[in-house]
Amino acid sequence: MIVVLLVGASARADGEEPVDCAHEVAARVQAHYDGVQDLEARFTQTSRSVALGRAGQELQASGVAVFAKPGRMRWTYEKPEPSVVVSDGETLWIYDPKAREVQEFPVGQGFLSGSAVQFLLGEGRILLDFDVRAEKCPSHTVRLSLTPKQDATYEVLELLVVAESGVVTGTAVVDLFGNRTEVIFESMQVDRHPDPASFRFQAEPDVRVLRAPETPGRDSSR
Repeated sequence: MIVVLLVGASARADGEEPVDCAHEVAARVQAHYDGVQDLEARFTQTSRSVALGRAGQELQASGVAVFAKPGRMRWTYEKPEPSVVVSDGETLWIYDPKAREVQEFPVGQGFLSGSAVQFLLGEGRILLDFDVRAEKCPSHTVRLSLTPKQDATYEVLELLVVAESGVVTGTAVVDLFGNRTEVIFESMQVDRHPDPASFRFQAEPDVRVLRAPETPGRDSSR
């Protein structure tokens, strides 16, 4: 079951504060990431799939993530199996080193993979693009729930925020099927200026490339 965290327009008996608090924290998040050009962090990812049945069943992974404006990302998975997910903002590559195979997709509007940080370092505006609600607001750490106002490839985003600074220490993405992906970030570093080439995938000659059929002017494989 997916729990979406809400607050009302006025204080409630359970101690939650008015929605203005959520908007204030969201504005701090926006201001912080407006000033950040790139971010690198270690991550722990937990995925809960509707197909797995009971809520207790989950998949975990970890590694290093790098994000850079506008909307670029690179996830280097170390556990449980090595893999790479990388995007330059226009194309997404998913590389399986064991199979020596990479999948290639065009990145469409509203696309999000794995973490809301990709959105934060893109061109999105939280208070314009989302209905914003929160849990335990105000407090040191606030969990924001962001519901997109326009059609998107996900149902809701959640941000775990240090309220005073606007720094996001964790995220969750719930897709249209109810699958939930949570990410916790550690050892974050900003503005390290990663090589732009690191956000593109250059396949070696023995790597099979599988391209989405809708990619214009390209074969489905090579």
